Amino acid sequence: MKNRIDSRFEALAAAGRTALIPFVTAGDPDPAWTVSVLHALVDSGADVLELGVPFSDPSADGPVIQAASERAISRGVNLRRVLEYVREFRRKDSETPVVLMGYLNPIERYGYADFAQDAAGSGVDGILMVDCPPEEMENLRGDLDDHGIFPICLVAPTTTEARMDAIAAQARGYLYYVSFKGITGANRLEESSLVDPVRILRSHSKLPLAVGFGIKSPESASAVAGLADGVVIGSALIAALEGADSEQDACARAANFLAPIREAMDNSHS
Repeated sequence: MKNRIDSRFEALAAAGRTALIPFVTAGDPDPAWTVSVLHALVDSGADVLELGVPFSDPSADGPVIQAASERAISRGVNLRRVLEYVREFRRKDSETPVVLMGYLNPIERYGYADFAQDAAGSGVDGILMVDCPPEEMENLRGDLDDHGIFPICLVAPTTTEARMDAIAAQARGYLYYVSFKGITGANRLEESSLVDPVRILRSHSKLPLAVGFGIKSPESASAVAGLADGVVIGSALIAALEGADSEQDACARAANFLAPIREAMDNSHS
């Protein structure tokens, strides 16, 4: 079964372009602005949207995304509200893939079957859970398959080749390669360090490969675009949004941040 993620990556491959995948935390900087910010990102060149589900213990995230989660939670944003945001987004955009990114606990509390049904009804295309290994994904996979939602799986620099096979067996849509050991927003990415891991990972899966963690600028995004099928950028975008004082300001900040990255990525293929 294909969904919007497959269709988008196929179209990008045919056009010789790399997917730009921004991450924002739902409800930050203000819950009322989330949907407008998502539309602004699409208008500025986003191909896939990763929407963070606020969680109280985001163990893989650095201080920028942790603070964004805390702000959103303090304003009452939970998984049900995140699904409402996606449903509202779909009223104007029926084509851009939306992937929820977060942790397993909120989905366990929601109930696997109920979540899969409600997420699909809202227009969610995929889920990426930092703390859900392939063994646990087997418990959720049936409900996701029933509703056409893709599990997007993470691969780390420490992942063995045998483990890559287990992860690839569960994944759909695309694989997310974590570019270095550490938390989101940390370090500076050395693009040359990606060449061998990307080559090895491609030998274990035919899925498109997106790279994230440590991508902060048009220059780094452009370099990664030459190696991967998708570039994920989150912490730097959330930092750019922090302090916005109105919906218009938040959307302008999103556009001003993302548009130069889109241009640099496209120029890397020209």
